[in-house]
Amino acid sequence: MSTDYAEFLKTKQITSEPSGFTVSDDVINPVLFDWQKMIVKWGIRRGKACFFEDCGLGKTFQQLEWGRLVSDHCGKPVLIFAPLAVSKQTKREAQKLGIEVTICAKQSDRRPGINITNYEKMQHFSPDGWGGIILDESSILKGFDGKTRKALTEFASTIPYRLCCTATPAPNDYMELGNHAEFLGVMTAVEMLSMFFVHDGGDTSKWR
Repeated sequence: MSTDYAEFLKTKQITSEPSGFTVSDDVINPVLFDWQKMIVKWGIRRGKACFFEDCGLGKTFQQLEWGRLVSDHCGKPVLIFAPLAVSKQTKREAQKLGIEVTICAKQSDRRPGINITNYEKMQHFSPDGWGGIILDESSILKGFDGKTRKALTEFASTIPYRLCCTATPAPNDYMELGNHAEFLGVMTAVEMLSMFFVHDGGDTSKWR
């Protein structure tokens, strides 16, 4: 890497300061593997984080434990948005951890602890009173102009703790990385594009 290019990269660095809290290993459910505990601890410390993990690595256990710890810390409930038909599966997985999950159809259904609903019911919920929000299969943010992406980002903007979980991480699509960064409040997708991309005069963009 040339010195000039290294200096250029330094001008593009964005620092996202942690906004969470620290937890010790002994408060994390022993059912989790050690490496899963490390990821949960990192996500808790970050406050706003993404778990980009392949299928089969236990994202559901990790997001449930993250949600439990956030709810206990804040004294407020946590909301999971998930794809259709995932709620019951998540509730069954939570029982293995001794965590109670409430399946909700609307805001008035929520209970202390972790609550879950599907993305299609977002209009029946308000961001008021939630300590944390989790997006299960957060690749739903991939659509740059999607109404759902915009609505989710606005919904979460006042919620202090945010977690995105997906098995299709950003290297598959740089736009997806920008949309996740915007959801987490790091920088907007438009800022990301203007900072790191230039338009080549055609229908595509390229790295600066």
